[in-house]
Amino acid sequence: VQLVESGGGLVQAGGSLRLSCLASGLTFRMYTMGWFRQAPGKEREFVAAISWSGLTKHYADSVKGRFTISRDNAKNTVYLHMISLKPEDTAVYYCAASDQGVVETTSDFGSWGQGTQVTVSS
Repeated sequence: VQLVESGGGLVQAGGSLRLSCLASGLTFRMYTMGWFRQAPGKEREFVAAISWSGLTKHYADSVKGRFTISRDNAKNTVYLHMISLKPEDTAVYYCAASDQGVVETTSDFGSWGQGTQVTVSS
């Protein structure tokens, strides 16, 4: 399984970014996909998850209303569209795959990407 994130970068507060994660080596349409993030000195935390169908989505309270997770099963890709970014959103963002339902804990996700850096300047 390989998950490759892209789309990170440096953005000013209030700006937006769209992260992408291209998956290979798995039957993508059968997996729940998630986004997590890890800031320096902090534990990795849940951001968002989406069911295999795209019909069920979960979000961390800190990103509700600002971040949107979506997926394109034909392209084996999951996205995270982020708007109204804040300096506290600065972190490495990881894509992950789970063969369970729509879950939110790191231990429920068996495959991980290498991460993409998002930096929000004030």
